[in-house]
Amino acid sequence: MSDEVIGTVSASMGRRVLGIVSLTLLGVMLIYVCFTQPPAVLGQFILLLTGGGALWIADKMRRATSTVIEMTATELRDTSGVLICTIDDIESIDRGFFAFKPSNGFLLKTKTAGTHTWRPGLWWRAGRRIGIGGMTPGNQTKFISEILAATIAMRDLQPPH
Repeated sequence: MSDEVIGTVSASMGRRVLGIVSLTLLGVMLIYVCFTQPPAVLGQFILLLTGGGALWIADKMRRATSTVIEMTATELRDTSGVLICTIDDIESIDRGFFAFKPSNGFLLKTKTAGTHTWRPGLWWRAGRRIGIGGMTPGNQTKFISEILAATIAMRDLQPPH
């Protein structure tokens, strides 16, 4: 099979900047309040922990959204080298309005469970479910989901060996 990239999904710059800046400002403000107007010791600890968590998530989002999801004829992967799933392992795809999916994205259900992974703003995996989308443009995820749906439909029409 060819390793040619059929389609890509990347975070849009506007959403990426807005998300990262918002989380960074939240973290800085919480830490600022913690030290300038210190509440009780427990409150101070909670503010510091929450502010640090927001800064950590902002950095994780910055690193995750700098990568791109690529679809080839055999797999979905990101440019950091992480294999999201193989096309043969995909059991179903859900693009419905009420699906538990990322914004502007879709949900995949795989035949085998994988490790829990979270790339904020781009994709996540929890067991057999994979969510693609978030800070991504709808036209990119729609294209990939349409190709995946057609590929799965064609595969399911094939007689078993």
